[in-house]
Amino acid sequence: MIRVIIADDHAVVRRGIREILADAPDMQLTGEAESGKHVLRLAETAPCDVAVLDIFLQDLNGLEVLKQLRARHPHLRVLILSAYPEEQYAVRAFKSGASGYLTKTSAPEELIDAIRQAARGGKYVTRALAEQLAQTLGGAPSAAHDALSDRELEVLRGIGVGKNLNEIASELALSPKTVSTYRTRILEKLGLDTTADLIRYALEQDLTK
Repeated sequence: MIRVIIADDHAVVRRGIREILADAPDMQLTGEAESGKHVLRLAETAPCDVAVLDIFLQDLNGLEVLKQLRARHPHLRVLILSAYPEEQYAVRAFKSGASGYLTKTSAPEELIDAIRQAARGGKYVTRALAEQLAQTLGGAPSAAHDALSDRELEVLRGIGVGKNLNEIASELALSPKTVSTYRTRILEKLGLDTTADLIRYALEQDLTK
């Protein structure tokens, strides 16, 4: 029996995953969490083989949660199930230790297959992502924002959708001063000058979905 825990800040998504797992005779849901801190605590107490994790949670960045889970529980496999396209976060997720990356538009059968693959110690990679990973490993030119940290990318996305620094700070549980510092670093790394440049870049790179 594959023991699974899930973490997503939307109750309706957790319910959907729960129903999908209920149809799999070889899987058992052993816990649910709605925040990053909650899933870290849950992993300490609930027996689990695979964690299905959203990339954005209420309090912590999902990639940071992923790194902590892998560091604390090396045998726990983590799948990322995200609303964001593969090209935006999948490579980062795999570099952080994920066993697979699926979007929330994936068919239920794909999620089940991915969990089984992860439980066996394998990696679940879609064809499109396999091509992207091959390009990355082959030294193909990468986008400028690939040099950003996970947190910097979050701030860039917020700027790209028109949020001000205070709104971004509130959403990410940071101080406005810290977000302003991130903004300055992003400008430097991307070689840009103004917030308008950042918005334009985010739109051109399709980072606002």
